[in-house]
Amino acid sequence: MTRAVKQAANQDTGSWLKKLGPGLITGAADDDPSGIATYSQAGAQFGFSMLWTVWLTYPLMVGIQVVSAKIGRISGRGLAANMRQHYPAWLLYSIIWLLLVANTINIAADVAAMAEALKLMAGGPTHWYAIGFGAISLLLQIFIPYRRYVRFLKWLTLALFAYVATIFVVHIPWTEVLINTLLPHLSWEPAYITTVVAVFGTTISPYLFFWQASQEVEEQQADPKAIALKDAPEQASANFRRIKIDTYIGMAFSNLIAFFIILTTAVTLHLHGITRIQTSAQAASALRPIAGEFAFWLFSAGIIGTGLLAIPVLAGSAAYAMAGAFHWRNSLELKPNAAKGFYGIIAISTLIGVGLCFTPIDPIKALFWSAVINGVISVPIMAVMMLMAARADIMGKFVVSFRLKVLGWLCTAAMAMAVSAMIWSLVR
Repeated sequence: MTRAVKQAANQDTGSWLKKLGPGLITGAADDDPSGIATYSQAGAQFGFSMLWTVWLTYPLMVGIQVVSAKIGRISGRGLAANMRQHYPAWLLYSIIWLLLVANTINIAADVAAMAEALKLMAGGPTHWYAIGFGAISLLLQIFIPYRRYVRFLKWLTLALFAYVATIFVVHIPWTEVLINTLLPHLSWEPAYITTVVAVFGTTISPYLFFWQASQEVEEQQADPKAIALKDAPEQASANFRRIKIDTYIGMAFSNLIAFFIILTTAVTLHLHGITRIQTSAQAASALRPIAGEFAFWLFSAGIIGTGLLAIPVLAGSAAYAMAGAFHWRNSLELKPNAAKGFYGIIAISTLIGVGLCFTPIDPIKALFWSAVINGVISVPIMAVMMLMAARADIMGKFVVSFRLKVLGWLCTAAMAMAVSAMIWSLVR
């Protein structure tokens, strides 16, 4: 290969990698330690019969995340700022306060899982590990500018490959896996339905909508030549192509990892009669005597890596939502004294999340109620997003296509049915 060809290949690779950003990070952050616990429970309790869920959620995730990305990039504002301008204040404030509560509880569960995973690997005090992880995440968000910080988050997505690597150390009956994935054996048992709802609620979460829309605004502000697409339609083609590639790959990555987590726990824990897993650290610990030390270390390391990726997304999405609602300056590119309210929410949610690890509150029950809150608020958020995406005063001439409308509303309907099933299982 000549030098010119090599240089061209390197440029193409670099250009392709630059297209990956908000969508990739959003998809990877979806597989946080609490999500790992949900997928592990699905695999441990129901084996291969839960694998079909990741193929169903993929197109739905793509549809709604592309909508959120386009709203941010076309309007030049995050979701909360658009809601503040065009919808009733009571709706906005109800959503963002519930989002803040749910995200803070999720941070607590993720920090606790990371601390437990490190204790399993190295021993030592869980509480000190929790403080350390919270402090590292908080300091990185506050003191590292966005353009450098986002590169750090991209590299953290590699931690998720730990769950792909586990298939090389356990035996996989691929024919049975393929049959169960494409022709699943469904059940109307309440426990089965509840687990399906939990997978949906873990995969399609409100904080992901707010994060990706706000990151599109960050990307725009980081480029001095870029402005909101409704005011610069000539920039639309390249940005829409980038958003499509980024989101398709990011959501595929998210669902692929979820698939391998369910698969790993199905062929190890489920086949050995271990069907009750409540935390990701429990899953890692249970793997040790069955799949060996290497699988245990991969699984545990993945919990820590994904936690470091997810905590800033959880805290950041809450901060973007609050800042948009109250018209505060907000950007990870700004210095702390230039965006005190924005960074204050990041600090408060992270510190309270760490603090909850020191209370007698049951993290499993707290995470359950966090999932309930996320499920309840996701439906109105998604409905408002789809309405915004069809408004010319927000999207200019770039209102979403009929195909994307159908996909977005299908995702909204699927979540509404999932929430209804969850409420039914609670009250029956």
